[in-house]
Amino acid sequence: MATDAGMLALWDPQRFSDIVDYDTWDPQLGEDEDVERHIRAGAFVPINIRCDGAFGVLVRIGAVGRPAELTEQEGRYCLATSDAYLLHSSGQAWLSGIEAVGAEAWSETVQFDLPAARYSVVIHLIAWEDEPGSHNEDGTPSKTALPDFVALINPAGSARGNFRSAVATFDRPEG
Repeated sequence: MATDAGMLALWDPQRFSDIVDYDTWDPQLGEDEDVERHIRAGAFVPINIRCDGAFGVLVRIGAVGRPAELTEQEGRYCLATSDAYLLHSSGQAWLSGIEAVGAEAWSETVQFDLPAARYSVVIHLIAWEDEPGSHNEDGTPSKTALPDFVALINPAGSARGNFRSAVATFDRPEG
């Protein structure tokens, strides 16, 4: 998944059906305050380290009684974990760069079914390059390399807890 705007996102496409061009995109997502409004509404989950580039993102969906979790291997190389974000699904979720959020899916947009409900989404930053065997001789990721990010989506049910609303996915370490 790639972005030239510094941020990837998981989002509910029905909530952005009125975005059809840059003139309709900019007032909705052009500033951090706009993005935060969509985050608080549960329409948008940022995967944001404020960096352009291409990233591997694995989305794992859990169910009641069978939560999505990191594998042991992912946990071993996890650098940072976000607080939970709220995502209201209308039946589908899309993954893309923030610049691709809108009514029409871009060719790079990953679309998947996500039954209509409230979800808790936690993003994990993975240090895939620290794992032995994760690089090919030319420095590119090997076929078995872990992704840069793992997004765990679990039913939120009626939980009314405090969900993260920050545009930056991870808090900066203190010190």
